[in-house]
Amino acid sequence: MSSNISNEAGTDSIITQKCEKYTLIVTEKPNAAKRIAIALDHKGKPKYLKNNGVPYFIVQRDKKLVVIPAIGHLYTIVHERGKRNYYPVFNFKWVPRHLAERGAKSIRNWVETFLELSQYADEFISACDYDIEGSLIGYYILKYACDNKVASAKRMKFSTLMKSDLENAYEEPLPHLDFTLIDSGRTRHELDWLYGINLSRALTLAASRWSGRYSTLTTGRVQGATLQFLASRENSIRNYVPVPYWQIRGEVEILNSIIEAEYERKRIETNTEADAVVQACKDKTGNVTKVAMKKVHQKSPIPFDVGTLQREAYRLFGYTPRRTLAIAQSLYLGALISYPRTNSQKLPPIINYRKILNSLKRQSGYKKLASKLLDDKELKPREGAKEDPAHPAVYPTGNLPEKSLGTPEKRIWDLIVRRFMTVFGEDALTERLKVHIEVTNHIFFVRGRRLLKEGWMKYYKPFLHVEEIVLVPLKQGDKVHFRRVVREDKFTCPPPRYNPSSLLKRMEELGIGTKATRADIIQTLYNRGYVRDERIVVTELGFGVVDVLCRYASIVASSKLTQELEDKMDRIQNGKMNRETVLIETVEQLKLQLEHFKENEATIGEALTKATKIAQTQERTVGQCPTCDTGKLMIIYSRKTRKRFIGCTNYFKGLCKTSFPLPQRGTVKPTRSNCKACGWPMMLVWLRGRKPWNLCYNPDCSVNDKRRIKA
Repeated sequence: MSSNISNEAGTDSIITQKCEKYTLIVTEKPNAAKRIAIALDHKGKPKYLKNNGVPYFIVQRDKKLVVIPAIGHLYTIVHERGKRNYYPVFNFKWVPRHLAERGAKSIRNWVETFLELSQYADEFISACDYDIEGSLIGYYILKYACDNKVASAKRMKFSTLMKSDLENAYEEPLPHLDFTLIDSGRTRHELDWLYGINLSRALTLAASRWSGRYSTLTTGRVQGATLQFLASRENSIRNYVPVPYWQIRGEVEILNSIIEAEYERKRIETNTEADAVVQACKDKTGNVTKVAMKKVHQKSPIPFDVGTLQREAYRLFGYTPRRTLAIAQSLYLGALISYPRTNSQKLPPIINYRKILNSLKRQSGYKKLASKLLDDKELKPREGAKEDPAHPAVYPTGNLPEKSLGTPEKRIWDLIVRRFMTVFGEDALTERLKVHIEVTNHIFFVRGRRLLKEGWMKYYKPFLHVEEIVLVPLKQGDKVHFRRVVREDKFTCPPPRYNPSSLLKRMEELGIGTKATRADIIQTLYNRGYVRDERIVVTELGFGVVDVLCRYASIVASSKLTQELEDKMDRIQNGKMNRETVLIETVEQLKLQLEHFKENEATIGEALTKATKIAQTQERTVGQCPTCDTGKLMIIYSRKTRKRFIGCTNYFKGLCKTSFPLPQRGTVKPTRSNCKACGWPMMLVWLRGRKPWNLCYNPDCSVNDKRRIKA
């Protein structure tokens, strides 16, 4: 695609020709600007320029166009007074990010370039992503960096970066910005800021004033509610008391084959009853009393919305929701898929199913599958119930990659392509058999299953496994000998832990967060040390924060508040509520919560300090000492040698001198798992520029890599 750009070598300039006016098109990211510029230029070769490192494009069309990207949000919210050692804080303003954030100095160049380029523009168009965040990015650039051109600006709306879609969006723009969407986005950001800064300061200052040491603790309306129901699940798991029960399993001999038979009752409550069933049935001959055969139609999956895409990518590849969204965004910017941040499960005919399939035919891996679908007279997708007024479900554009994709991108693109084809597939047809066998007044079942017609499964084959069970040739009245009947001791299980995928689904169900923010909220909980592990475990610090919120700001720890605010923001977006009203109500509610916080600041500080210390100790605890069996191995930092090592806590009591070396560079943390070779606890090691690896610190372990110990 770079060959389509006319590059002004060494250019570092700005347009200043006062005589020729142009249309300024604001985009969200540089890659999107490049795509839009190429699509709209009448020769497909826009001129590429830079100003202080900020790229922009000169496009020749019916009139001159200047396409300039942002790099996400250029503006953010800050407290007007700026001091950090008090709360509550209710006065805020929007400012360029370089005035508010460390490491954002380059934002100044982007803001100044927008200011300069806007001087000689007579028309303005926002071509940022058509969602809340994109609309907000464009709005604040037009408001503050383009001399408040929000009233006259137009809006391009598109769901792919295909040339045809971009041309249509330019030729038929919306006459004005999407102000209700913008108001909803402004409200969301401002509410999150109000809750986040006030509650985070309240937690941080309480802990710091009690302990005398500063340590940042954060929370917010979405983060707090998410952490609360994670803690509730964690408590359910920790307090769960397993209940014993028994299952019966039989083995029958049919045509010289041993087939498993399941007992009619899934669970038997007493050991005595289970033994009685075994004694009554083992080594007996049963009678086939019923043979039930039925055919089952299985409908295809529905199109991907962002949540189902994230969950499927986690199931198949183990990608976190955040990673999947980043990969999908990259594919969108490469014009390979439609806009991924969508709630829709609909594929409207306007996207032209046949055109997409004809394009996919050019890829050898999809040629036969796409051709098969194109042979059908009518292409009608199976759709879900969810709709999104801004975008359809996620689908492939039909474009083929311009360059080789990395493995993660290949996987997600292939998943989206195959899911798209799958929704047009016919029902799969399965034949299922259930044989009832009676033996001494007890019933056992033998089951079979076979696939009669693949239907949609042929398109989704790499991502599903269809297990067939041999259909046994039995008929009513046949005799069947039970070779074995055994009881199995079982215990009831606690509710499962959430993983990032199931947590994302639960957040959707509770209406917590948005399609664009949920993955980041989950990552924030990990980053703050409130949760750990793939099967999510709430840490002591996480419990400490939740306990404080539940005691002194219970409404924040409840999903009810978030649901109510999400409903209000939806009403703002639909033009049924005023944003100022919502902000005033929020401030009044926050005042009451924060007053309660201040009254109990010492108690809160003590609780948080205690939780922090426990969490820090747990973070450094490696496991049981294999030498003395009574001490704990911990990561210790020596002030004298300025080195870290693993040592036993009994060393300080003079009872054990066990110690082991650790890498002195990079990050080291316990894995909470044991080495398969020697059974010692393992460590996870990160070195910059290298992949993380597991390290067994046992010097005598057969699989220990001593080179890494010396790293």
